[in-house]
Amino acid sequence: MRPSHVLLAVLVAAVWGVNFVVIEIGLGHFPPLLFSALRFLVAAIPAVFLVGRPKVAWKWILGVGLALGVAKFGLLFVGMDAGMPAGLSSLVLQIQAVFTALFAFLLLGERPARVRLVGMAVALAGIGVAAVDEGSSGPLGAFALVVAAAACWGVSNVLTRRAAPADALNFMVWVSTVPVLPLLALSLLLEGPSRDLEALGTLDLSGAGALLYVAWGATVFGFGAWGWLLRRHPASTVAPFSLLVPVFGMSSAALFLGEPVSPLRWCAAALLVGGVALASFGGRGRRTGRGEEPGAGTGGAGSEARGPGDAANRPAGRGRWPTGREITSTGAPTGPGTGPAGGRQPVPPSR
Repeated sequence: MRPSHVLLAVLVAAVWGVNFVVIEIGLGHFPPLLFSALRFLVAAIPAVFLVGRPKVAWKWILGVGLALGVAKFGLLFVGMDAGMPAGLSSLVLQIQAVFTALFAFLLLGERPARVRLVGMAVALAGIGVAAVDEGSSGPLGAFALVVAAAACWGVSNVLTRRAAPADALNFMVWVSTVPVLPLLALSLLLEGPSRDLEALGTLDLSGAGALLYVAWGATVFGFGAWGWLLRRHPASTVAPFSLLVPVFGMSSAALFLGEPVSPLRWCAAALLVGGVALASFGGRGRRTGRGEEPGAGTGGAGSEARGPGDAANRPAGRGRWPTGREITSTGAPTGPGTGPAGGRQPVPPSR
């Protein structure tokens, strides 16, 4: 990668990491479900008129919109509002790689290689250490909500894998249109119209800035820049930069919010990031023979994509490999021939 491209990849990771601090600030102005709904509304409304028509079936847009937008972000915002620290949230969410591999195995029959199993075990150990650390200083219920958010992210990754979007930004903009009404309805039901109206009526520059950052900075700019990099470089070159997100998340939370980072939390970070790296980039996965459908893809979570012309490895009884993109355990759908020299282009994880 050119130095300018490396800087852009680091910038995107920094924007996504700092996003957790901005969410914390926004939660001081909005109820969590209303804030999440407004985030998607502001991200979708200008962009949806610029990206063109949806390029995948609506069932996948609706499925990912509900799993990612309503469940994942709803639980994350509620968990952070209930006391989960911003820096720790940025770290714990990375366990989505383990949930993605687990759901891909259960639902799609994709068996991870042994090195990925080791990586998942290391990542789970990191979550255990983080839970011990948080249990001594914060609410475990809020911690559990963020872990549940990571599990919902894993579900959305598997759905995204089946959707096989050719245009990541187009897909995510249309996905952003789905959660708005469900989240608004949940906010009115659970948070109350009076609380919502008060938040909107007292909106100031700080609250508006937080909303614009999470919508346009983390979503529109983040996905746009990430997709631009993936059109120019193989996924194996770009994807590792996503592991910088919890580093920026924890550092910015300590710097701007004064969140303490104990030695136990640094230990959890090392285990979790190292485990996710192994689970994401080590070895090939295998199919168990379940869940194979035309167009469903050929590899497991994190597996290498085979070229459509790989005649020696074609499935029996089929004329070619399906053209659906694969998904890595970081939640990144890929596909044969989608990057330079056949490199794999993942959809970046949502932030």
